[in-house]
Amino acid sequence: MDCKAVVSSEIGTSHQKLNLPCQDYAQYCLLENRAIIGAVSDGAGSAKHSEIGSKLAVETVLGYLKGVEGHTIKSEDSSPPSLKNVRQIFTTIVEKVQEELQKLSDKNNYKIEDLACTLLIFIATSEEIMAMQIGDGFIVIRPSNEEYQLLFKPNKGEYANETTFITSSTAIEDMQVDIISKPISFICASTDGLEKVAIKLSNYSPYERFFSPLETYLQETVDLKEEDYLKPFLQSPSLNSRTDDDKSLLIALFKE
Repeated sequence: MDCKAVVSSEIGTSHQKLNLPCQDYAQYCLLENRAIIGAVSDGAGSAKHSEIGSKLAVETVLGYLKGVEGHTIKSEDSSPPSLKNVRQIFTTIVEKVQEELQKLSDKNNYKIEDLACTLLIFIATSEEIMAMQIGDGFIVIRPSNEEYQLLFKPNKGEYANETTFITSSTAIEDMQVDIISKPISFICASTDGLEKVAIKLSNYSPYERFFSPLETYLQETVDLKEEDYLKPFLQSPSLNSRTDDDKSLLIALFKE
Protein backbone atom coordinates (compact mmCIF):
# COMPACT_ATOMS: atom_id res chain seq x y z
CA MET A 1 0.00 0.00 0.00
CA ASP A 2 1.19 3.51 -0.86
CA CYS A 3 0.28 6.70 0.97
CA LYS A 4 -0.19 10.16 -0.47
CA ALA A 5 -1.25 13.37 1.24
CA VAL A 6 -1.73 17.10 0.85
CA VAL A 7 -2.16 19.94 3.34
CA SER A 8 -3.24 23.59 3.32
CA SER A 9 -3.88 26.34 5.87
CA GLU A 10 -5.81 29.50 5.03
CA ILE A 11 -6.53 32.67 6.96
CA GLY A 12 -10.08 33.29 8.08
CA THR A 13 -12.06 36.32 6.98
CA SER A 14 -12.34 37.60 10.56
CA HIS A 15 -8.54 37.64 10.82
CA GLN A 16 -8.26 39.41 7.47
CA LYS A 17 -10.57 42.16 8.67
CA LEU A 18 -8.50 42.63 11.84
CA ASN A 19 -5.19 42.38 9.94
CA LEU A 20 -4.18 39.33 11.97
CA PRO A 21 -2.01 36.47 10.70
CA CYS A 22 -3.21 32.94 10.10
CA GLN A 23 -2.76 31.23 13.46
CA ASP A 24 -3.16 27.68 12.10
CA TYR A 25 -0.31 25.45 11.06
CA ALA A 26 -0.38 21.91 9.69
CA GLN A 27 2.18 19.63 8.07
CA TYR A 28 3.03 15.99 7.47
CA CYS A 29 5.87 13.71 6.42
CA LEU A 30 5.74 10.43 4.53
CA LEU A 31 7.96 7.56 5.58
CA GLU A 32 8.88 5.70 2.38
CA ASN A 33 5.32 6.40 1.12
CA ARG A 34 4.01 3.62 3.38
CA ALA A 35 3.43 5.52 6.60
CA ILE A 36 2.53 9.09 7.47
CA ILE A 37 3.04 11.37 10.45
CA GLY A 38 0.67 14.34 10.58
CA ALA A 39 0.27 17.26 12.96
CA VAL A 40 -2.24 20.12 13.07
CA SER A 41 -2.27 23.08 15.44
CA ASP A 42 -4.55 26.07 15.98
CA GLY A 43 -3.11 29.07 17.79
CA ALA A 44 -5.33 30.56 20.47
CA GLY A 45 -7.04 33.71 19.27
CA SER A 46 -6.35 35.41 22.60
CA ALA A 47 -2.62 34.53 22.58
CA LYS A 48 -0.25 37.27 21.42
CA HIS A 49 2.10 35.01 19.44
CA SER A 50 0.00 31.92 18.89
CA GLU A 51 0.91 31.68 15.18
CA ILE A 52 4.51 31.15 16.31
CA GLY A 53 3.44 28.59 18.90
CA SER A 54 1.36 26.54 16.47
CA LYS A 55 4.16 26.36 13.89
CA LEU A 56 6.77 25.43 16.48
CA ALA A 57 4.49 22.76 17.95
CA VAL A 58 3.96 21.06 14.57
CA GLU A 59 7.61 21.31 13.54
CA THR A 60 8.73 19.89 16.88
CA VAL A 61 6.38 16.91 16.52
CA LEU A 62 7.54 16.06 13.01
CA GLY A 63 11.21 16.65 13.80
CA TYR A 64 11.06 14.49 16.90
CA LEU A 65 9.21 11.58 15.30
CA LYS A 66 11.37 11.59 12.16
CA GLY A 67 14.43 11.57 14.39
CA VAL A 68 13.40 8.59 16.50
CA GLU A 69 15.71 5.78 15.42
CA GLY A 70 13.78 2.90 13.87
CA HIS A 71 10.42 4.41 14.79
CA THR A 72 7.47 2.28 13.66
CA ILE A 73 3.89 1.90 14.73
CA LYS A 74 4.44 -1.76 15.47
CA SER A 75 6.28 -2.92 18.57
CA GLU A 76 9.38 -5.10 18.34
CA ASP A 77 7.39 -8.32 18.39
CA SER A 78 5.08 -6.98 15.62
CA SER A 79 2.06 -6.95 17.93
CA PRO A 80 -0.06 -3.77 18.17
CA PRO A 81 1.04 -1.46 21.01
CA SER A 82 -1.27 -1.13 23.98
CA LEU A 83 -3.28 2.03 24.61
CA LYS A 84 -1.10 2.59 27.67
CA ASN A 85 2.06 2.49 25.54
CA VAL A 86 0.53 4.77 22.93
CA ARG A 87 -0.38 7.30 25.62
CA GLN A 88 3.20 7.23 26.86
CA ILE A 89 4.49 7.86 23.33
CA PHE A 90 2.29 10.90 22.96
CA THR A 91 3.01 12.11 26.49
CA THR A 92 6.71 12.15 25.60
CA ILE A 93 5.97 14.10 22.42
CA VAL A 94 3.79 16.64 24.25
CA GLU A 95 6.46 17.15 26.90
CA LYS A 96 8.99 17.77 24.12
CA VAL A 97 6.71 20.36 22.51
CA GLN A 98 6.13 22.06 25.86
CA GLU A 99 9.88 22.16 26.42
CA GLU A 100 10.50 23.82 23.04
CA LEU A 101 7.72 26.35 23.62
CA GLN A 102 9.19 27.21 27.02
CA LYS A 103 12.66 27.68 25.49
CA LEU A 104 11.25 30.07 22.90
CA SER A 105 9.25 31.87 25.57
CA ASP A 106 12.34 32.37 27.75
CA LYS A 107 14.49 33.44 24.79
CA ASN A 108 12.06 36.12 23.61
CA ASN A 109 10.72 37.13 27.01
CA TYR A 110 7.21 35.93 26.13
CA LYS A 111 4.70 34.56 28.56
CA ILE A 112 4.18 30.87 27.83
CA GLU A 113 0.48 31.67 27.36
CA ASP A 114 1.47 33.92 24.42
CA LEU A 115 2.24 30.70 22.47
CA ALA A 116 -0.95 28.83 23.36
CA CYS A 117 -2.24 26.40 20.72
CA THR A 118 -4.12 23.16 20.26
CA LEU A 119 -2.40 20.06 18.93
CA LEU A 120 -3.58 17.01 16.96
CA ILE A 121 -1.18 14.25 15.91
CA PHE A 122 -1.55 10.98 14.03
CA ILE A 123 0.91 8.25 13.06
CA ALA A 124 -0.54 5.85 10.52
CA THR A 125 -0.01 3.04 8.08
CA SER A 126 -2.63 1.34 5.93
CA GLU A 127 -3.11 -1.16 8.77
CA GLU A 128 -3.18 1.05 11.85
CA ILE A 129 -3.46 4.58 13.20
CA MET A 130 -2.35 6.03 16.52
CA ALA A 131 -3.73 9.49 17.28
CA MET A 132 -3.99 12.12 19.98
CA GLN A 133 -5.79 15.41 20.46
CA ILE A 134 -5.38 18.30 22.86
CA GLY A 135 -8.08 20.90 22.42
CA ASP A 136 -10.64 21.24 19.64
CA GLY A 137 -10.43 20.45 15.93
CA PHE A 138 -11.01 16.95 14.59
CA ILE A 139 -9.49 13.81 13.14
CA VAL A 140 -11.78 11.76 10.89
CA ILE A 141 -10.83 8.40 9.39
CA ARG A 142 -12.46 5.91 7.07
CA PRO A 143 -11.41 2.32 7.67
CA SER A 144 -11.56 0.18 4.53
CA ASN A 145 -15.14 -0.68 3.54
CA GLU A 146 -16.56 1.35 6.46
CA GLU A 147 -18.08 4.79 6.99
CA TYR A 148 -16.31 7.95 8.12
CA GLN A 149 -15.57 8.00 11.85
CA LEU A 150 -14.68 10.85 14.21
CA LEU A 151 -11.87 9.74 16.51
CA PHE A 152 -12.34 12.27 19.33
CA LYS A 153 -15.05 14.60 20.51
CA PRO A 154 -13.60 18.14 20.38
CA ASN A 155 -12.59 19.44 23.80
CA LYS A 156 -14.82 22.42 24.46
CA GLY A 157 -14.94 24.55 27.59
CA GLU A 158 -17.85 26.18 29.33
CA TYR A 159 -17.63 29.33 27.19
CA ALA A 160 -17.40 29.96 23.44
CA ASN A 161 -13.93 29.43 21.95
CA GLU A 162 -12.72 27.91 25.21
CA THR A 163 -10.66 24.72 25.03
CA THR A 164 -7.49 23.10 26.36
CA PHE A 165 -4.18 24.28 24.92
CA ILE A 166 -0.85 22.50 24.96
CA THR A 167 0.44 25.23 27.26
CA SER A 168 -2.31 24.46 29.81
CA SER A 169 -1.34 22.83 33.09
CA THR A 170 -3.90 20.10 32.36
CA ALA A 171 -2.77 19.45 28.75
CA ILE A 172 -1.51 15.90 29.32
CA GLU A 173 -4.36 15.08 31.68
CA ASP A 174 -6.91 16.26 29.08
CA MET A 175 -5.12 14.62 26.13
CA GLN A 176 -7.31 12.18 24.20
CA VAL A 177 -5.55 9.14 22.76
CA ASP A 178 -6.67 6.19 20.64
CA ILE A 179 -5.32 3.42 18.45
CA ILE A 180 -7.30 1.79 15.65
CA SER A 181 -5.81 -1.51 14.51
CA LYS A 182 -7.59 -2.11 11.21
CA PRO A 183 -6.96 -1.26 7.56
CA ILE A 184 -7.23 2.50 7.01
CA SER A 185 -8.14 4.09 3.67
CA PHE A 186 -8.59 7.82 4.42
CA ILE A 187 -7.52 10.30 7.11
CA CYS A 188 -8.50 13.94 7.59
CA ALA A 189 -7.20 16.22 10.34
CA SER A 190 -8.39 19.79 10.75
CA THR A 191 -8.58 22.75 13.09
CA ASP A 192 -11.88 23.87 14.55
CA GLY A 193 -12.50 26.40 11.76
CA LEU A 194 -14.14 23.58 9.80
CA GLU A 195 -15.94 21.82 12.65
CA LYS A 196 -19.42 23.14 11.99
CA VAL A 197 -19.28 22.41 8.25
CA ALA A 198 -17.69 18.95 8.57
CA ILE A 199 -19.12 17.54 11.81
CA LYS A 200 -22.71 17.18 12.97
CA LEU A 201 -22.37 18.88 16.34
CA SER A 202 -25.64 17.36 17.57
CA ASN A 203 -24.10 13.88 17.71
CA TYR A 204 -20.47 14.48 16.62
CA SER A 205 -20.69 12.36 13.48
CA PRO A 206 -18.94 13.33 10.21
CA TYR A 207 -20.84 14.75 7.24
CA GLU A 208 -20.17 12.32 4.41
CA ARG A 209 -20.81 15.02 1.82
CA PHE A 210 -17.88 17.00 3.22
CA PHE A 211 -15.32 14.19 3.31
CA SER A 212 -16.28 12.15 0.25
CA PRO A 213 -15.14 14.79 -2.32
CA LEU A 214 -11.83 15.13 -0.48
CA GLU A 215 -11.25 11.39 -0.67
CA THR A 216 -12.28 11.31 -4.34
CA TYR A 217 -9.79 14.09 -5.08
CA LEU A 218 -6.98 12.03 -3.53
CA GLN A 219 -8.06 8.93 -5.41
CA GLU A 220 -8.25 10.60 -8.81
CA THR A 221 -5.31 13.03 -8.65
CA VAL A 222 -1.79 11.90 -9.45
CA ASP A 223 0.14 15.13 -8.87
CA LEU A 224 -1.21 16.59 -5.62
CA LYS A 225 -0.85 20.36 -5.21
CA GLU A 226 -2.65 22.35 -2.56
CA GLU A 227 -3.22 25.26 -4.95
CA ASP A 228 -5.16 22.99 -7.32
CA TYR A 229 -7.90 22.00 -4.91
CA LEU A 230 -7.48 22.57 -1.18
CA LYS A 231 -6.45 26.21 -1.31
CA PRO A 232 -9.32 27.31 -3.61
CA PHE A 233 -11.73 25.25 -1.53
CA LEU A 234 -10.61 26.82 1.76
CA GLN A 235 -10.72 30.30 0.20
CA SER A 236 -14.10 29.85 -1.48
CA PRO A 237 -16.87 32.39 -0.74
CA SER A 238 -19.34 29.57 -0.07
CA LEU A 239 -17.13 28.16 2.69
CA ASN A 240 -16.20 31.56 4.09
CA SER A 241 -19.90 32.41 4.36
CA ARG A 242 -20.22 29.57 6.87
CA THR A 243 -17.02 30.04 8.86
CA ASP A 244 -14.82 33.12 9.36
CA ASP A 245 -12.07 31.35 11.32
CA ASP A 246 -8.67 30.17 10.09
CA LYS A 247 -8.94 26.78 8.40
CA SER A 248 -6.49 23.90 8.00
CA LEU A 249 -6.93 20.61 6.18
CA LEU A 250 -4.55 17.67 6.14
CA ILE A 251 -5.85 14.73 4.12
CA ALA A 252 -4.20 11.39 3.36
CA LEU A 253 -5.08 8.31 1.38
CA PHE A 254 -3.73 4.77 1.48
CA LYS A 255 -4.09 3.10 -1.90
CA GLU A 256 -2.99 -0.11 -3.62
